[in-house]
Amino acid sequence: MQNILFDFITKYVSLSEDEKQAMIALDIFRSVKKGTLLLSSGETSNEGYFVLKGCLRTYYHIDGEEKTTAFYTEMEGITPNCVLTKAPSEYYVATTEDSIITVSNPDMEKEMFEKFPKFETICRLLSEELLAKQQIDFDQFKTSSPEKRYQEILLKRPDLIQRVPQHQLASFLGITPQSLSRIRARIFEKKN
Repeated sequence: MQNILFDFITKYVSLSEDEKQAMIALDIFRSVKKGTLLLSSGETSNEGYFVLKGCLRTYYHIDGEEKTTAFYTEMEGITPNCVLTKAPSEYYVATTEDSIITVSNPDMEKEMFEKFPKFETICRLLSEELLAKQQIDFDQFKTSSPEKRYQEILLKRPDLIQRVPQHQLASFLGITPQSLSRIRARIFEKKN
């Protein structure tokens, strides 16, 4: 597990053996079963998550329906708003498949930043990348038709098609499962 994380980090900075051992000592690695609720609406949490293997989903309950807002897969992280605001979460975070994640909190991060300043650099770079990606995704969602949004998933994140249930994917696209089926059929017809 840890080698997956170390390989990812070394794309940004090199790690000494002491830095690797300090990370291992934090006991941040978790294996989590499919369907595990990591955070519920109304709860407060101090934990952020980084996916080494698997998939996390964020969603809201609105008028008795789940509304999926994001999927996080390998080498993607999420720090729920409640970690920063200290207010109860408005959404849920759950696993959509068996996952291996890292779990951290602000105190742990502060300690690592003080001992090894390069970790702060890594976190800043990752935060900047995530913010830019989320802005692009948000803009595309607001300016695209559901069919175009689905085509973007086929292009940029085709693994999601096989990894998440159709009703969750439809919710993420802002459509019903029936509409998603029609979109899939139209795209299939155009290819043939």
